[in-house]
Amino acid sequence: SIVAFSFGCNSIVQKFFLLKSKIDQINHRSSHSVTATKTGGISVFITLTFYTIYFYLTKNQIFDFSLMLPLGIIFVTGVYDDSYNADFKLKFLIQIIVAKLFIDYGFSINNFYGFLGINELSNILSQILSILSFLIIVNSINFIDGIDGLASSISIYIILAFEFFTTKSVLINLNILLIMSLLPLFYFNFKKENKVFLGDAGSLLLGSIISINSFSFLSQENYSFSINPIFIFILILLYPIFDLARVFFIRIYNKKSPFIADKIHIHHILLNKINSQILTTVFLIGLNLIIFTFLILLK
Repeated sequence: SIVAFSFGCNSIVQKFFLLKSKIDQINHRSSHSVTATKTGGISVFITLTFYTIYFYLTKNQIFDFSLMLPLGIIFVTGVYDDSYNADFKLKFLIQIIVAKLFIDYGFSINNFYGFLGINELSNILSQILSILSFLIIVNSINFIDGIDGLASSISIYIILAFEFFTTKSVLINLNILLIMSLLPLFYFNFKKENKVFLGDAGSLLLGSIISINSFSFLSQENYSFSINPIFIFILILLYPIFDLARVFFIRIYNKKSPFIADKIHIHHILLNKINSQILTTVFLIGLNLIIFTFLILLK
């Protein structure tokens, strides 16, 4: 029912946006040449909200429903950005506020488990590192949202990977609800015409949920694997974080603002070589699965 609800929601929201002529304008950075709307994230959030209210009214708290507050704030920020191209300083400020809310809910990085010779972190250092990590993760997911299906696919992979290595997940029901909400988007994303894109509303939402999954993984009390969890954390997020760092370095080296959009991301380079959005997405997913297989073998 979740998949069906999300599918219907995508159809209705897209039709409304097309009726209002609110489409994604094609420019020099676009990887598409057909009519498209940035409504995928809106449909995902509506689905999450609908089922959260349903479970709340039926007194079945499948996850901490208070998480919908910071997720709602980051979602509204993304909707505003999709419509009006919000200033990056405003987005950073809101992301910091959202990160602090998640920290107060108990999602933070408070231990390095001996990585680089560091173990338990002080409260202030934990909060600073958690906010910084949140900013990096959220914006790295936003950065890879450039071709059909890539951000959604990578996000699903990352969430499932953290679930695999988490001994007792408090986010499993939220994750299942999110993934079920995302599945119909692939159909709309790969359509030949009237496409539906995730948009900043969707990528910021996904980045936030990935962040709290990674923090939850790093906060396990009875960690039983022989591999350092920080190492697993880095490898699972390696592709989006590497792309973010690489793009920032190149832009700064060329004396450009690191927040000015261009087409130098890894997926843009591969797309120019492969000349197929589907194959580019499949290639990058395959690369991440190889890393995941490596982690399993180490485990």
